[in-house]
Amino acid sequence: MTKLQYLKKSMNLNEVGQKYTRPWGWYKTLDMAPGYQVKVIEVIPGGRLSLQSHEQRAEHWVVVKGTATVTVNTDTRDYPVNAAIYIPLQAKHRLENLTDTPVQIIEVQVGEYLGEDDIKRFDDIYGRATS
Repeated sequence: MTKLQYLKKSMNLNEVGQKYTRPWGWYKTLDMAPGYQVKVIEVIPGGRLSLQSHEQRAEHWVVVKGTATVTVNTDTRDYPVNAAIYIPLQAKHRLENLTDTPVQIIEVQVGEYLGEDDIKRFDDIYGRATS
């Protein structure tokens, strides 16, 4: 696949800097290029992302605000500011906020394909389709 085909298929460069709201909070893409994407993700108090996995990317998370509750496969634990979490390729994972204040993470995605459609959902409290 050429670089141009890759960019057209997996990324919309117009998305950089735009804030996207979700039922659990919001995210914004800070930077993207072939092979990586960097996002800031904020989860509102009580917010919970779906339990999900990705076939084509791994993720690296750093907590920058609040205390994040993170599940990776069968391990769930709380992470304070400055903690780093590695989400391996195809690992089931979830980010949630069980506190009274917003949680923010910086997410670095690494992989051949970084499109939003590379999400396999296993559980979602907001009624979005699961696999």
